[in-house]
Amino acid sequence: MKNIYLAGPFFSESQIERITKVEKALNVNTTTGEVFSPRLSDENDDSINAGSPEWSKAIFTKDVAEIDNADVIVAITDFAHENVDSGTAFEIGYAYNLKLPIILLQENDEPLNLMISQAGHYYTKSIAELANYDFNKLPAQAYTGKAF
Repeated sequence: MKNIYLAGPFFSESQIERITKVEKALNVNTTTGEVFSPRLSDENDDSINAGSPEWSKAIFTKDVAEIDNADVIVAITDFAHENVDSGTAFEIGYAYNLKLPIILLQENDEPLNLMISQAGHYYTKSIAELANYDFNKLPAQAYTGKAF
């Protein structure tokens, strides 16, 4: 069973709805172990000096440590039109440097930045597919859409 780090934005109602569906899909997958979603991390409690340097450092440190402990990254690339959330882009780049497999989810029909698309090990447009993806065997599927 593989430990998963879930990267993706959760700043709007639609983003929270999407990431919640992904969390559920990953949690029912029998090939996943621990699923870490920064959205659910204690450090994201906005009542603790949200936006302060201390708060920012705590979240950054925790999230980087969780990427270090992950076996696979699942990244939601949908954000604003064809742009990936900057935090998600950092997490993808950091994970790529660690040579972790990166599963890219993009529900919206938009071009994808070539740096993101080329970092991906597996590309899907389906949240439901993540519930059955074999994280132990890690089949590959390249992004074949338009890149920029």
